[in-house]
Amino acid sequence: MNLTGVFAPVPTPFDEQDRVDVERLRAAFTRWLASPLTGFVILGSNGEAALLDEQESEQVIAEARAVVPRNRPFIVGTGRESTKATIVATQRAATLGADAVLVRTPGFFKSQMTADAFDRHYRSIADASPVPVLLYNFTAVTGVNLAPAVASSLASHPNIIGMKESGGDIGQMSALVDGTPEDFQVLAGSATTFYASLCVGAVGGILALGCVLPEACVRLFQLVREGHNEEARAQQRTLVSLARLLGSFHGVAGLKAALDLVGIDVGWPRPPLLPVNETIRATLRGELAKIQEVLA
Repeated sequence: MNLTGVFAPVPTPFDEQDRVDVERLRAAFTRWLASPLTGFVILGSNGEAALLDEQESEQVIAEARAVVPRNRPFIVGTGRESTKATIVATQRAATLGADAVLVRTPGFFKSQMTADAFDRHYRSIADASPVPVLLYNFTAVTGVNLAPAVASSLASHPNIIGMKESGGDIGQMSALVDGTPEDFQVLAGSATTFYASLCVGAVGGILALGCVLPEACVRLFQLVREGHNEEARAQQRTLVSLARLLGSFHGVAGLKAALDLVGIDVGWPRPPLLPVNETIRATLRGELAKIQEVLA
């Protein structure tokens, strides 16, 4: 399975009554499918997966799979806190049409998430999964780190094909690429360091910014692949401020507000997450205007 390129981590739309809004989901995909994105990730961190119950999760998978064509990779987040629950979610996602699964590190029992615990967890999931597995490291959310040495060991499993690294630490990204086989595909999870990640060997990215400005993110990827590094650096500088706002600053709420500003309505964040206030919305609007002026 080739993961080269830019993937959008799709947010889950909710309506005014806090219900999954499938009509908004279908409408949003109409826009994303018209873009040059490589593929899509649903029920990841930006999909508010931790806030959905199992029935809602299955509904989102089925609805998204119904509109995403088979020639574009369709990846589903299935990480749960227990190995058993993750296996059940993974097998169910495969039944519903997932091409691969993205499995975040469990982090509730942080001090006990040792290298051995991670190794056993992921090997058990990969053994039981009908589809390929991607590791997912997002220390800012989980509070634990999947070290490059552990990823290197897990890369030997034939059903573990890659990893999303969302930390933005280029040293760790480089160590992941250098310590794993060539066919193990490392994806950047942060648009703020996308250019640097590609330069040290990442094959692409799963980027929140890709939902909002897919053409610009794909252009950055293509510039690096073609060796146009000066232009790529300029593109990175253009995008980095908005990328920060959608990442560590405002997260899911910022992403949903930015999407609304570009005409893609994905509703509201699910409580306890709150929508951004008007001041933040104005800041997002200003950053989008700056980018659009530069890119034009």
